[in-house]
Amino acid sequence: MDRNYIYHESTTSICPKCLKVIPTKIVIKDEKVFLHKFCKEHGLQEELFEENVEYHLSKREFDKPGTPCKTQTITEKGCPFDCGLCPQHDQHTCIALIEVTNKCNLGCPTCYANSGKGEPLAVAKISEMLDFLVDSEGGESEILQISGGEPTVHPEIIEIIKTAREKKIKYIMLNTNGIRIAEDEEFVKELSQFKGKFEVYLQFDGFDKSTYTHLRGRDLLETKLKAIENLRKYEIPITLVTTLDKGYNDDQIGKIIEFGTETKGIRGINFQPVTYFGRLREINTKNRLTLSGVIKKIEEQAPDLFQKGDIIPLPCNVERVAVTYMVKSDKKKFVPITRKIKVKSYLPLIDNTFAFDADRILKEKSNEVFSGIGGCNCTNFIKDVKNIIPASFLLKSQEEKIKYIDENTFRISVTSFIDVYNFDMKSMQKECVHIITPELKKIPFSAYNMFHRK
Repeated sequence: MDRNYIYHESTTSICPKCLKVIPTKIVIKDEKVFLHKFCKEHGLQEELFEENVEYHLSKREFDKPGTPCKTQTITEKGCPFDCGLCPQHDQHTCIALIEVTNKCNLGCPTCYANSGKGEPLAVAKISEMLDFLVDSEGGESEILQISGGEPTVHPEIIEIIKTAREKKIKYIMLNTNGIRIAEDEEFVKELSQFKGKFEVYLQFDGFDKSTYTHLRGRDLLETKLKAIENLRKYEIPITLVTTLDKGYNDDQIGKIIEFGTETKGIRGINFQPVTYFGRLREINTKNRLTLSGVIKKIEEQAPDLFQKGDIIPLPCNVERVAVTYMVKSDKKKFVPITRKIKVKSYLPLIDNTFAFDADRILKEKSNEVFSGIGGCNCTNFIKDVKNIIPASFLLKSQEEKIKYIDENTFRISVTSFIDVYNFDMKSMQKECVHIITPELKKIPFSAYNMFHRK
């Protein structure tokens, strides 16, 4: 009698009990993907890896070479224990996080950082960390997320954002639970000075009070809605970030998308299935949400907006991130650009980044065509981009371009971080969300929370 699975490929994982690196099979069973991990001390372990085998197998079609950057440590113990970054890491920093304080005005049961108390970082130290980040990325960094703890409780948070704006960083996000933004309108008014390449990354977990009690420890629904109201009043762009826990709020995905796409000022949603590290103690990995599971629920709960294939693996990290960008059509309805651009055909032309910058894409690729570098494929890519962005876009002022992007584009992304249960070596070495530490190291977000957080 045959085995009940297909042995798809090999990888390396972590034993969640002894935290040793162990050999692992990636297997296909019942239209799902599992990790079969074997530890000499703790035996065979099976963990759910992806809920949809078809999506998992499609990831390779979008994969592309990583972008190198400076490293800070040497390979000594082996991944994931040499983080800094070490030479084994295969992707640069698409998103950098700086935790400006560990202090927080919430006590979320799901907090990955186990935040609460601690002294805030000095602005001078943060400036040094930002200079380190920019230098490590060759003179310009993609996206900075100012995080915590709760960054808005830092007494010099406005000065921190000002300092970040002075550096060569393309885009800045303020990660927040929204409490201060809801309660302190004067603070929101101060934030409005940063409009343009700045947005608020707002924790938003749905519309049921019980969801907030489960995920955040208390009902915060009205606080979230008030925070959105205040940000909209001062025209500060918002991305909603939703932690999804199976059986608690995964049935609200469609409603969250409807709210986001119909509310002026909200320009994107990032869905993050619960990851098992930090403060979280209720662990049920057999019934966890995965990247492909979230995508399927998006398609089921928002069928008017999404169809199969609209949400694709992000080329810079196909294992753990999926994305689609939408642009308003002539009928003022959002349409995924993946229906109009065959992304797989243009992988060499797409940078390893989360950011879709129409202005930069059109200028850079046009220059390549005129200089003879880009060839036919580059010409076709420009034509496809121009099909979704009006011809007059490049003629607009910078302020008009920002306004157009804020009002006419929308981003849906899904990020599945790595824990000791679903750990896969390729996923780890391709992770492009990195913590910048006061010791001037860059550590992949998941590795930091599993092994390196003090």
